[in-house]
Amino acid sequence: MSKRRSFDLRSQPGFTFVALLTFFMLYLPIAALVVYAFNAGSSMAIWEGVSLRWFYSAASNERVQEAAMRSALIAVCAALIATVAATMAAIATTRTKPYPGLTFKYAFINQPLMVPEIVTAVALLIVFSRIKVWTGYSGLGYLIAAHAAFCIPFAYLPIRARLESMDLTLERAAADLYATPWKAFRHVTLPLLRPGIIAGFMLAFVISLDDVVITEFVKSGGQDTLPTYMLGQLRRATSPEVNAIATVFLLFSVVLVTAFFFINRRKA
Repeated sequence: MSKRRSFDLRSQPGFTFVALLTFFMLYLPIAALVVYAFNAGSSMAIWEGVSLRWFYSAASNERVQEAAMRSALIAVCAALIATVAATMAAIATTRTKPYPGLTFKYAFINQPLMVPEIVTAVALLIVFSRIKVWTGYSGLGYLIAAHAAFCIPFAYLPIRARLESMDLTLERAAADLYATPWKAFRHVTLPLLRPGIIAGFMLAFVISLDDVVITEFVKSGGQDTLPTYMLGQLRRATSPEVNAIATVFLLFSVVLVTAFFFINRRKA
């Protein structure tokens, strides 16, 4: 009797071609964007030599500087709020016995992932417009609140996954040694949960930094973030300066992910 061979997707006809075609279609536009960020000329289609002209132009542009600082401030604040809220929600939904309504709470926390972002943006616009009329306040608090609310499920998922994979032995041992719930959390659960919290914070930070739709609906005049500034520039005239900003965005994301990988590897 012949031995049944295990199914391997990589051995299927055409798999290599489809994989290469997929990678080609995904990364060719990114590669073109990065290459033309170093174009010496003003054209987005004609190569005129290698130059850092557009990187210097973007770095010296005061509007780019203001938008970048504003994006970083909003992303840090929103990610911190979202990570704290997500950590508490993850603990509340994992360190408890199953009960009726737990699944509903899990779905409710992840609701922003299921609802189209444009719907969330319009809803926030309606609510915040009334609050602005009542209070007269039109600062960055609305953007931070909107980004934090939208980023909670992105921070929640890695934190919950980390909690579900953690062994409860050490927490039970701490309880047996008369540690209070707070001390057990502080000295046992939190150190073990730290990689999940870092992952959740980084994911929320990147999502907030990159958001366009919600920001475009919620922001007031003079509150452009870097993505909305880039969108505005593309509406007026296409410039390699936008390519340079996008390239820096890409480099920052790669560095962030690489640093997180090495930090986790060292801790492991």
